[in-house]
Amino acid sequence: MRPMRLDMAGFTVFREETTVDFTDADFFALVGPTGSGKSTVLDAICFALYGTVPRWGGARGLANALAPSATEARVRLVFESAGDRYVATRVVRRDGRGTVKTANAGLQLMPPGFDVTKLDTGLSPEDLGEVVAGTPAEMEQAVLDAVGLPYEQFTSCVVLPQGQFADFLHAKPATRQQILVNLLGLGVYEEVQKKATERAGQAEAKLEAVDKMLGGLADVDEESLAGARERVDRMRELAGAVAAAVPELERARATAREQAAALAALDGELAVLAGVRPPDGTAELARAVAAARTAADEAATAVALAEEREEKLRGELAAAGDESALRVQLKAYADRERLAGDAAAVRAAVDAAQAEHDAAAGALAAARAEAERAEAELEAAFRAHEEAKATDQAVALRAHLVDGGPCPVCEQPVPKVPAVPKGSAVARALAAGKAARAASEAAKRVVQERDAAARELDRVLLRARAEHDQLGARLAELDGQLAGAATPEALRESLAEHARLRRALEEAAGAVRAGRDAARRARGNLDGAQERLRRAWRDFDTVRDGLARFGPPAADRDDVAAAWTALAGWAGEQAGRRRADRAGLAAAVDAAEAAAGQVAERIGGLFDAAGLAAPEDPQRDAAVAVERAEAELRRLEERREQAAELREQRAGHERQARVARALAGHLRANNFERWLLAEALDLLVDGASRILRELSGGQYDLVHDKGEFFVVDHHDAGLRRGVRTLSGGETFQASLALALALSEQLAGMSTSAASLESIVLDEGFGTLDAATLDTVAATLENLAARGDRMVGVVTHVPALAERIPVRFVVRKDARTARVERTGL
Repeated sequence: MRPMRLDMAGFTVFREETTVDFTDADFFALVGPTGSGKSTVLDAICFALYGTVPRWGGARGLANALAPSATEARVRLVFESAGDRYVATRVVRRDGRGTVKTANAGLQLMPPGFDVTKLDTGLSPEDLGEVVAGTPAEMEQAVLDAVGLPYEQFTSCVVLPQGQFADFLHAKPATRQQILVNLLGLGVYEEVQKKATERAGQAEAKLEAVDKMLGGLADVDEESLAGARERVDRMRELAGAVAAAVPELERARATAREQAAALAALDGELAVLAGVRPPDGTAELARAVAAARTAADEAATAVALAEEREEKLRGELAAAGDESALRVQLKAYADRERLAGDAAAVRAAVDAAQAEHDAAAGALAAARAEAERAEAELEAAFRAHEEAKATDQAVALRAHLVDGGPCPVCEQPVPKVPAVPKGSAVARALAAGKAARAASEAAKRVVQERDAAARELDRVLLRARAEHDQLGARLAELDGQLAGAATPEALRESLAEHARLRRALEEAAGAVRAGRDAARRARGNLDGAQERLRRAWRDFDTVRDGLARFGPPAADRDDVAAAWTALAGWAGEQAGRRRADRAGLAAAVDAAEAAAGQVAERIGGLFDAAGLAAPEDPQRDAAVAVERAEAELRRLEERREQAAELREQRAGHERQARVARALAGHLRANNFERWLLAEALDLLVDGASRILRELSGGQYDLVHDKGEFFVVDHHDAGLRRGVRTLSGGETFQASLALALALSEQLAGMSTSAASLESIVLDEGFGTLDAATLDTVAATLENLAARGDRMVGVVTHVPALAERIPVRFVVRKDARTARVERTGL
């Protein structure tokens, strides 16, 4: 297997899309700081092919494939194997619950000459070639067929994890033995031993089952077969004799059936003819129909008379005039009488209001005259007061003084105003003025009150007059409506006549309804009587139709009772003639049945002689007996053949159990595993020594003694040195030789043709000194120069990386890791 191109997106530290192009990279290095993602590139190769990575510890570590912030990881690997080019793809996703699962996996065989650079153009999966595997379940076998190595051998032959070279070289013999068992798959022999033990148990169980089955077939011998053949012959003879006797039995039974059928037919005819009897009450049906028809006619006549009287009353009521108009006129008389009384009352009220109004007008005029007189007296008092003031100025001035105020003449303060002298004209004028003013104000109040009362009486008088006018207009309207109308007494008489006619009409309508109900009942009785008569005729026709094969006489269709009497008489005559013929027919039936019984008894004797029960169907029962005898013979013959097959099977199961037990016993011995491990270790050391001589320029050979490894140094007179005394560079060469030899051994033990076209070493070189590192670099250069496989190393040591022509520099920032190709 040789990788060509690797595409990653969302895979661990490679969050963004990253492509590593291995085309023409025969000798390359993955370089970069520790933790940058160098080993992740190798993880992606393993994951694309096998769905897991050595560092994850198995398929349960699938969640490690996703970058922490990613929900999907995609890895695609283009590789060559045995001349064919494949593309492997795997996609994992994280669902809403945080569970990481493989969403897609596939392997496709690419067309010859396919240009991998076209992958950058966004080709669809259908353009990549033939689908070899389309589901994760199909991938394991498809990758094994393509690469030739299962996952465990791939990680030991192609991608070699860190630290296992020196561990295997320096391990103790027991530890190395276990490593070889694990790496070379020698544990398969333990599985074979378990399978052999299991198969031996299965074979012994089958052997026991076969013995039980053979025990159940012990009754199959020649004597039982001879008896079965003899019974078959007897049953065949019985079948032949029965076949000869059955036609005679069938003819006898057919004759008996025919005679019995004739007798049954005769008895049936007698039963039919004897059952012809006139039904009870047939003679009364016609009379009932006639009576019902008469009652129906009478009811119809009564309905017609009642309807005629009802119609006459309707005409009289219509001729009596419109009752509602009469009631309107009579109500108008009542309304006029009531309104006339209301008008007289309103007239009296108007007259009273007018009189009161006139009195109020006179009182108002008197009040106004009194107010004018009081006003004149007030004016006279005012004038007297003025005259008094002119006569006595001092007194007049004194009227304007107040205690403590200034004098209007001398402007000196007046301590106390002196009283007005008694009998002063001013005083009298003031008193008279006050009295006149009081009288004037009282007169004005009276005027106001009587003016308000007069206005209220005006409104009352206006309302009374308006009401009187309305009543007069309504009375005039009623007088116009009643002009030419009949008197109230005449109107009342007309309404009484209307009521009488209406009551009579209601009685007539009731009589019509009652008559119609009676007519319906009478018609129903007539229909029922007619239906009973028709049913009687239908019953007669049914019975007569049932006798049609006997040729009954014609019926009188006018009288059902007479028709029934005639038919019953004829049926009695026919039944008498048939009773005379029945005795001879019954004797013939007995004779035919006796003949059939004799033949059946003879056939029963044949079955009894053959040891069989009396038959229900002789021919069928004989055939069944033959079939059962033949089936029993076939069963015995098949059981004999089955016994022979079981004996052969028993011998085979016995051989299988013996071989499986022997194989299990051999594989259980410790010497076998020890011998296999010794042979494997010899082959491994021979291959590693050959590779070590090539890597060291012929200086070293690798040998082992009692499970311990030694190096023979040909540059030091063939000195034999323990591997723990080797320098770092020598240890690396020896370990690398072992790893390459081990990979070749694993490839030889693979179940398919492995294509070991590449090897990638993920080994820590940082602890090597300069001289050892130079030796390691030279070793790797020699390995790459062999040209039989791609060689890759993972390192962060610049001195080693600079000597490798192609370098893939891995850098990582806070977001993602990136890969850049440098060198050739």
